[in-house]
Amino acid sequence: MPVGMLKIPSLTAVKDYSGTSLGPSKWLSITQERIDTFANATDDHQWIHCDVERAGRESPFKTTIAHGYLTLSLAPELLTQIISIDGWKTVVNTGLEKLRFYSPVLSDSRVRLLAEIKGTRDLPNGGVRVTFAIRIEVEGAQRPALRANVVYVYLPEGATE
Repeated sequence: MPVGMLKIPSLTAVKDYSGTSLGPSKWLSITQERIDTFANATDDHQWIHCDVERAGRESPFKTTIAHGYLTLSLAPELLTQIISIDGWKTVVNTGLEKLRFYSPVLSDSRVRLLAEIKGTRDLPNGGVRVTFAIRIEVEGAQRPALRANVVYVYLPEGATE
């Protein structure tokens, strides 16, 4: 378990941590290879992401940039570096609220995640809905790459919904 990770002992205890700040995660490099792999997975090959030479000439950033959704897609993995909740069998990402992209993630830069447990709600069958306010930062940038509230539902062993 990484240093600084919050370990919550049970689903019933999650509500006791509402308002708790989490992170930061480890820095993660955003390479051109990662950007190209994401472009291939999504069929989004816009030149600002994939054409290194053209981006160097024509982009205001003078390099390629990561897709916003690539940056967002890193949130679940980065979140597992800063929080662990015991007592669930299934966890489902049920959506986003208030997603905003603030600054580009340049190729060969590094990002990390910070979060806060914004709120919780008990669900039937012992489940819990947790809203995390996340912020993905770009190393050296004044503004975050993005902010969003991500919502997860944690279901215990034997839960049916």
